[in-house]
Amino acid sequence: MSTPGEAAAQRIYPANVLANSSLNSVKFLSSCFAGAAAGILGLENWLGFALFLSSTLFTSACIYAINCRGKPAKYLQGGVTELVNPGQDNAFTFVLVWTLFYGLFISTVDAQYQNKPTMQELSTVRFLPFPSLPPPRGRGYAVE
Repeated sequence: MSTPGEAAAQRIYPANVLANSSLNSVKFLSSCFAGAAAGILGLENWLGFALFLSSTLFTSACIYAINCRGKPAKYLQGGVTELVNPGQDNAFTFVLVWTLFYGLFISTVDAQYQNKPTMQELSTVRFLPFPSLPPPRGRGYAVE
């Protein structure tokens, strides 16, 4: 006879655990690509978050139609709400990748169109040495 702990362990089916982790991976990659697209396109404020929302809904619709075959409650404990929920980690990942790509691409493009030096140009600037100053006059120095 099995103990209650062993019975609970038998309810966890490894194939389903693996499928749920791949579902989280798909949502994570979707938020990464959406963040990169928002950054490269130069979206700001609500437009970027609208892209995140639309990519989350599109990914959920694809998983609903392809993987769940129209019955998400059969495969996910929360059903449709679990499928559509992007998760806090994925939202933070979206913002992180969005700001990274925005900084990489838009700051370079803005610098080219506004005649501002880029980081590469700033690193090649050579500063002139200070002009030679006459020695200070006063105590301890010989005056010529």
